[in-house]
Amino acid sequence: MNYIVKRSNRRTVGLEITGDCEIIVRAPNRMSEKEIAEFVNKYQGWIDKKLPEAEKRAEKSREIDDNKESLCRAAREVIPPLVERYSKTMGLKPTSVKITSAKKRFGSCNSKNSLCFSWRLMAYPIEAVEYVVVHELAHIKHHNHSPAFYALIEKYMPDYKERQKMLKIN
Repeated sequence: MNYIVKRSNRRTVGLEITGDCEIIVRAPNRMSEKEIAEFVNKYQGWIDKKLPEAEKRAEKSREIDDNKESLCRAAREVIPPLVERYSKTMGLKPTSVKITSAKKRFGSCNSKNSLCFSWRLMAYPIEAVEYVVVHELAHIKHHNHSPAFYALIEKYMPDYKERQKMLKIN
């Protein structure tokens, strides 16, 4: 098994599978090569489970990037009206709505209540897109992920957990 070792002044050892499907071992400077190999061997089952998932995500990401133009257009056409619709329903008004190229998050809400949505979100079912819109609007009232935040989402979208799963499966 090939892996990359990155050493630093850390105290613990960690394992990561990157978006490019590389296995990274983050190890303390003092840890021997033998100890690192034993650590990797100990977590071989985890690696065997997570690596195919990472490969699937990487393939999905390549497909999404190949359709950038049409997904950007769809995001500009679909997301602002959804924000407007749910904004009225929830009584929460963002200061602005932007479409971005974010890769690591589908949406965000800043301290000034400006919402951003990644065009990549449009590669997912519309039910998942609606969930992200409601999630980000809920951040206008609760700038955290507290029980009250999720209660607010559930009030307007009782099936939000199923919609949330769509973002992880696809």
